[in-house]
Amino acid sequence: MYSRIIKKLPNDTVHEVRIGLHWTAVVVEKDGRLQCGLASTLEADHNHTGEPTIPDPGHLASLPGLELAGWIHSDIPLRRSVGCATINALIPQDPTLWVDQNAEEAILEHGRGKKAVLIGHFPFAENLRSNLDDFTVLDLNPMGEDLPASAAPEVLPDADLIAITGMTFINHTLPDLLELCKPDAYILVLGPSTPLSPVMAAFGVNLLAGSIVEDIPAVLVAVGQGANFRQVHRAGVRLITQLAG
Repeated sequence: MYSRIIKKLPNDTVHEVRIGLHWTAVVVEKDGRLQCGLASTLEADHNHTGEPTIPDPGHLASLPGLELAGWIHSDIPLRRSVGCATINALIPQDPTLWVDQNAEEAILEHGRGKKAVLIGHFPFAENLRSNLDDFTVLDLNPMGEDLPASAAPEVLPDADLIAITGMTFINHTLPDLLELCKPDAYILVLGPSTPLSPVMAAFGVNLLAGSIVEDIPAVLVAVGQGANFRQVHRAGVRLITQLAG
């Protein structure tokens, strides 16, 4: 999945890299204009010895876009966050494909009357639970009625709709989760980390619920000062859905 997505990307010039407490942003220059991609910042162990988490900090913008995108393959979580944000910055955008719809609305639209599963406890999970007849949440840190993420092999093969957090793209669990889904399941990948790449359709994904950064300077300031996504969203991010293929 990762190599096929990167193979389709242009090698645009990296303009800026901003690694915040919760979100990582990468800005590239594309045909004379700037385009920004986001990804969740994965935590890294803090230590004073050994290999640095980020090599040559302060000079990441000098790297070719595709080299930075290749960090998605890294064993170091924080580098994968940078790689994912770079991928999202490099993917060509086509506004004609966008629908102004957030992930919650998309799940309600496609999940009514179906066995629905949400991977990742999003803030709207309880509202979905109240409005869908058969609804399950899987999470690494389950709360309330959630099931642990380890239950995926038992739950996903019977699900009709599966909504998967884009965080799984960064932590490399997305391909395995997709393999557990039945062929006719309707699959969404959601969240700001989600790559809006048509390659995702080849792996069974039907809908991508992601984000478009519209006010790059404001979003960079918010990211750099530890904003959570609600704050980043208010700073200048548009939530959209797009058919995967």
